[in-house]
Amino acid sequence: MNARKLAVISLARTESAPWLRQTLLTLLYSIDEGVHVVDETGVTIYYNAQAGELEGLEPESVLGKHVLDVYPSLSAESSTLLSVCRLKRPILSKQQSFTNFKGKKVTTVNTTLPIILEHRLVGAVEVSRNMTTVRELTEKLVDLQAKVHEPQGEASFEARPGARYTFADIIGQSPSLVEQKALAQRCAATHSAVLVLGETGTGKELVVQALHNASSRRHKPFIAQNCAALPETLLESILFGSIKGSFTGAENRPGLFEVASGGTLFLDEINAMPLSLQAKLLRVLQDGYVRRIGDAKVRAVDVRIVSAMNDEPYAAIRKGTLREDLFYRINVVTLRLPPLRERRQDIALLARHFVNLYNGLFGLGVLGLSPESAEIFQNYYWPGNVRELQHAIEGAMNVINGDYILPSHLPPHVAESAGQAGARSSSAMLAPSFTLQAGQTLHDALQEVESRFLEQAMQQARGNVTLAAEMLRIPRQTMQYKLRAQQPLRK
Repeated sequence: MNARKLAVISLARTESAPWLRQTLLTLLYSIDEGVHVVDETGVTIYYNAQAGELEGLEPESVLGKHVLDVYPSLSAESSTLLSVCRLKRPILSKQQSFTNFKGKKVTTVNTTLPIILEHRLVGAVEVSRNMTTVRELTEKLVDLQAKVHEPQGEASFEARPGARYTFADIIGQSPSLVEQKALAQRCAATHSAVLVLGETGTGKELVVQALHNASSRRHKPFIAQNCAALPETLLESILFGSIKGSFTGAENRPGLFEVASGGTLFLDEINAMPLSLQAKLLRVLQDGYVRRIGDAKVRAVDVRIVSAMNDEPYAAIRKGTLREDLFYRINVVTLRLPPLRERRQDIALLARHFVNLYNGLFGLGVLGLSPESAEIFQNYYWPGNVRELQHAIEGAMNVINGDYILPSHLPPHVAESAGQAGARSSSAMLAPSFTLQAGQTLHDALQEVESRFLEQAMQQARGNVTLAAEMLRIPRQTMQYKLRAQQPLRK
């Protein structure tokens, strides 16, 4: 069923098959989302326990009552259930804030569908996710950021919140890192948009903060927002702001663009932003004006946009998760942070840096890695990059009982990788040579080569699918699919 078309729920089937009705009721009771069903007049005929939990209500107090009797802060126009009954059209991913009859303010994201039986509306069903805590915390964060970044005379650079790191905090001497660091230092002098690419844990936000602190905007706000952390409706109000009455429960509130004006706005995982929001973001970047949700007034903003992605941009464009026109707008300067496995000469420097850091934090006097641990660090693949290395050091410093970090102090998956070094250097992920057999096609030959690659990767990763996928530079899901496809060939 296409949710964007009129939804049809066949109730006749459930009447003729009681087991199907029971199955549907069991399913509705067991899912994590709240489910609320009303008849065509707006009276509740089904309300599951999850809905009651997220709204702070007992199902018995809702069943058999009209929506407006239970939610006095709503109206026939603002209630999504009543609107769907009236318009006979679905409402998708709608944010709604209301005060229930116990006086508690609740924020949900709802998808509401009409129920049609034999071309006649018989009611509506709403599936809700509780966003109350997320919205409260996010709005408090925006308010705090706005208050913190209010002009307060000549505040010292050290006193300005937001960006803590500078280019001196970027540890490494490998040519690939030095080149990207130098590029970042040069573009810090401009106001152009920057796109930072790199795997998780490579230090993208560290570089972005350093870029901000080296720019002429360093005394202005630095605001970071992960675009994958919030649903679309909430992210829109957080970015662009809202005015009172623009949606149920909305207040006059500036968005992050206004809060960050004069400074830098860092949008992490920008390809996770819904495409409709990407279009609005593109408009703001082109015009330099932002319009709060529900407002006719536009406000000028002066914000440097720095974005980051884990994926390759052109792959994201092909997958439909990144608008091509937005990509060209945010990709004025590109910084590519190399993964740790491609700058192994920096591993010892980073390990020493983090040992010194946690010596100071924990009051220890650890001298460093033992020779065995240092070898493990040099040969480990580091799929989590610098962040994983830091956590490995931190974990070791919590359990150490001597002067040096031994393999026994390391996380098991890191310590157990010691036996992989010889295998990796001898086979080095090369396909074994083989002779073309009579009647063998190119397709058959390629399948054989792929099978051997997969087997070697799994052997060297000791059965760890994620690590094997990292070695082959393919997504984990693709690795799992290929392994399943290979199983019949191995039998």
